[in-house]
Amino acid sequence: MNRTLSLIIPCYNEERTIADCVSRVRDIASDGLRLEIIVVDDASSDASLAVLGELSVKYPEITVLKHERNKGKGAAIRTGLIHATGDFVGIQDADAEYDPREYIPMLEPCLDGRADVVFGSRYLRPETRKVLYFWHTWMNKTLTFASNMFTNLDITDMETCYKLFRREVIQEIAPTLREERFGFEPEVTAKVAQSGCKVYECAISYNPRSYEEGKKIGWKDGLHALYCILHYSAPTAPLPMQILLYLLIGFLSMAVNMSAFSALLSSGFVPSASIIAAFFIGAVFNYFLCIAILFRHKARFSAMSEFVVYIVSVMVMCFIDYEVTLGLIGITMSSFWAKFWGAITGFAGNFIIRRNLIFREKKK
Repeated sequence: MNRTLSLIIPCYNEERTIADCVSRVRDIASDGLRLEIIVVDDASSDASLAVLGELSVKYPEITVLKHERNKGKGAAIRTGLIHATGDFVGIQDADAEYDPREYIPMLEPCLDGRADVVFGSRYLRPETRKVLYFWHTWMNKTLTFASNMFTNLDITDMETCYKLFRREVIQEIAPTLREERFGFEPEVTAKVAQSGCKVYECAISYNPRSYEEGKKIGWKDGLHALYCILHYSAPTAPLPMQILLYLLIGFLSMAVNMSAFSALLSSGFVPSASIIAAFFIGAVFNYFLCIAILFRHKARFSAMSEFVVYIVSVMVMCFIDYEVTLGLIGITMSSFWAKFWGAITGFAGNFIIRRNLIFREKKK
C-alpha cells in the first residue's frame, strides 16, 4: 500500500544548502512511499526563495510557502502543518545536519501500528561521529532530562529536529501550538505526552555544523526552552514535580512577603497593617509565577470567575496568615519568626487551593 510522507522544511537564509537538502529528501521516495515536500521560507534575506522557486517548478511534489517577516522555526512548522496532507508528517532542517534516509526506519513503528509519534535520537547509540560543541550537547541532554521529569516520558533526545507524527495526531495538537522559535521542541513534546499517544524512539545519525557554517540556535534559546518545559509540562506533571516547583515559587513568594513586611515595619507601619499588605504583595507575586510556569490560566473558570475565586482564597489564607503571625507574636516569638511560620502556613494552603480548586484541570 502506498503511503505519503509530508516533510516540512523550515528555511531561513539557507541558499547554500536548501537545493541539496531537497535533493536528498527526494531520494527517499519509493514505490511504496510518496513524498509531499513543504518548504516554508521564513522571510530569508538571501537567495533562498529564488532557489526554492526554481525547485518548485522542476518538481511538482514541492510546495513553497513564505512568511512576509521572519517569525522563527516554530512558526514555519505551524504554517507547514496547515498544508500537510500525508499519512505521516515529519520535520527536516534545511541544512545538512540530518540525513533524510533516517526517516525510513523511523516510519517502521508507525506503519505496523506500534507508534503514533517517533523521535529520532542522536544519543541512542555510540558511533563514529563528528565532535563539535560540548556545551551544546550538554544543554540538549540537560533540557531532555528536565523535560522527562515533567512529561514522565523516558526519551533521550527531546531537542531533536527529527520528529515523525501520524498526521491526525499532530494536526490535533497543531491548533494549540504557540512557540515561534526553537521553543517548538519542548512545547510539542509536552503536548505529545499529554495526548497519551504511543511514543517510540529511533537512533539516527547527526552531522552538526558550526556557528561559522550557519548554526542559529544559541544559549538564549536554551533558557527559553527551559521556560517552555515548565510552562507547557508543569500543569500535568507528576505530583512530586509540581510540589517541587511550587516549593520554589513558594520560597520566592515568601521572600517577597517577608521583605515587604520588614520594609513596611521599618517605614513605621503597625504590625497588623504590615502583615496584611505584605501578604497581598506576596500573593500577587505568587499568582503571576503560578500562571507563568506551573498552572494553566483559566484552566477551569472564565477569567472573571478565576479572579473572584482567587481573591476569596487569598482573603481566607490572609486571615489564617494574620492570625498565626499575631498569635505567635502574642506568645513572645520574634516578628521575623512569627511571620516566617505564618508564611509557611500560607504556602501549604495556597498550593492545596490553587491545585485542587482554582487551576484544577478541566476533564476531557
